[in-house]
Amino acid sequence: MKYPATKIAGSLLFVGAAQFMMGMLVAEALYPGYSVSQNYISDLGATCNGSCTIVQPSSTIFNLSVIGLGVLGIVGAYFIWSGFRSVSVSSLFAVAAIGAMGVGLFPETTGIYHSVFSLITFLFAGASAIASSRLQRAPLSYFSVLLGGLTFVALALFMSRNYLGLGPGGMERMIVYPVLIWLLGFGGLLIAHPIETSKRSAV
Repeated sequence: MKYPATKIAGSLLFVGAAQFMMGMLVAEALYPGYSVSQNYISDLGATCNGSCTIVQPSSTIFNLSVIGLGVLGIVGAYFIWSGFRSVSVSSLFAVAAIGAMGVGLFPETTGIYHSVFSLITFLFAGASAIASSRLQRAPLSYFSVLLGGLTFVALALFMSRNYLGLGPGGMERMIVYPVLIWLLGFGGLLIAHPIETSKRSAV
């Protein structure tokens, strides 16, 4: 059976987001003393504060899961382009996915490289959520814009160190969680209601 490109894209996005969420939760549970409020998400891969500490198996689990998110995202971006012929959405998503891969391949021990890839991921993931609204119908299109907007608001607060009582780790999660929710929703939509090639729209 030949599946529509959009159904394949949805499956990749859904699996990528789901496995990363599960991997992150498992890595947190296996990291002694880890705080979702005070620790950055990437501390799961390597915690660097003066000196660097790598806690196993949390480090391997986190790095593999975020690399997996990136790999599935890159392939998913191709199928988004194939199904919708949307250069904007597929390009934004591909850059975000490359950023996610970089987060896993270049943990905190690499210094500025990790920070750059993290920022790329945050910016382009939020932009992808907003841009994808043109490929969806209401109300999910509205939710995509809202979730992408929340990511940008949280990113601005995070970079200005206004954590609103959540701590740096908590505010960083307010950047990441909206995008993961969007990925699950958008991916689920494409799985349940794939768009045939003849019905795709160019954006």
